[in-house]
Amino acid sequence: MNVSARNARSDESAARRLVLALTALNVLSYVDRQLLVTLAPLLMADLGLTRAEIGLLVGASFITAYAVLILVLGAAADRFSRPRLIAAGLLVWSLATALTAGARNLGHLAALRVAVGLGEAALPATALAMLADRFPAARRGLANSVFYAGIPIGYAISFGLAGWLGPRLGWRACFLVLGALGTMAVGGALALPDPPRRVARPAPARLRDLAAAFRAALAGSPRLRLLIVAGALLAYMSSSSQHAITWLVQERGLPYTRAALLAGVMVALGGLVGNVLIGAGADRWAHAALPLGRPGGLAAIGALALLSSAAFYLLPTSSSAFLPCWFVSQAFMLGWFGPVTAEIVDLAPPELAATITGFALSVVNVLGVATGPWITGLIGDHAGLTRGLLVSLAVGGVGIVTLALAGAQAAEATAPPSSWPPAASAPPGS
Repeated sequence: MNVSARNARSDESAARRLVLALTALNVLSYVDRQLLVTLAPLLMADLGLTRAEIGLLVGASFITAYAVLILVLGAAADRFSRPRLIAAGLLVWSLATALTAGARNLGHLAALRVAVGLGEAALPATALAMLADRFPAARRGLANSVFYAGIPIGYAISFGLAGWLGPRLGWRACFLVLGALGTMAVGGALALPDPPRRVARPAPARLRDLAAAFRAALAGSPRLRLLIVAGALLAYMSSSSQHAITWLVQERGLPYTRAALLAGVMVALGGLVGNVLIGAGADRWAHAALPLGRPGGLAAIGALALLSSAAFYLLPTSSSAFLPCWFVSQAFMLGWFGPVTAEIVDLAPPELAATITGFALSVVNVLGVATGPWITGLIGDHAGLTRGLLVSLAVGGVGIVTLALAGAQAAEATAPPSSWPPAASAPPGS
């Protein structure tokens, strides 16, 4: 084997190790994020919480802090050590999770969810920028999808932890165990390699210059703007589906333990299959120059998944189509993240990859993740969760149309050159 082949093999091995390590951290993040939802029936019984209050804890109280800081830390990741940022965030969210074991009311839970959101904000944009530097564009959708496979794996572990440990030791023990595990993983996060950046120059140091470059990148790419809007609408739909366990227990009559464990299996299988197949399929669609590129392929898959989701919410649990429709629904609900974020990274100037990604994730979380569970919970309190979940599908349908519109922006099919410095920028010091 010649030197070039050995180097290529070494680079491939390093890339795989990096994506697996980042995925493991994302698993931990989503176990952390989902645990409160999974334990919702127990918390509602113990602390007297309503569906809408659970929605606020999952959405607004967590996302408000998360969305603000993810933009700040995205910009920081374009300039500073990315493993250190991730390790610091992991420590914060793990300590907050452990302290949740002592919560006594809605106020305590809300404050600790804010702290969890602050910590978890360090991971997504930072990790996606690291993967963008390590993987070529043709494989970036699959790499991001492997990273986002942490969502179904994390959800499944959360369901299993809550379904097995919750009834035996109580919901407080679940939070304490998870917080301890996260704290022990901080050293591993610090040891992550930081890949060489795709550009030699960093993002602009001055805030005014950074803002100008950021505005130029967004203004110059209609496809980028459409993708961010589509992501927010799809996130509304996906995050609303977190009420599924409560829906299965309260409106479909399943025992809590059975609902939690069944949901864990379904989310794990559907989410893993969805992430791998949708990520690889969207990359192949884009590479083969098929109509509307990666967003168009994702929109076509999403249209089929939307029909399966509607059937899942409407069919009785005894129907032979109930589980297959649930599987297809979960595959898309948890599988669209990778291709959408890969497309956003491709369209961002390389020196602003984490900044643009952080902004996109901030918008997606504020407009989608924060509002979806809350509004669905409000509808559920007044008209039933089935209606609230069906409304979320209508919002997701608009997101799928927006994805198709993003694919139709043929002029933006390839990533634009770096937008910094802007062509009309003023001389230094002006």
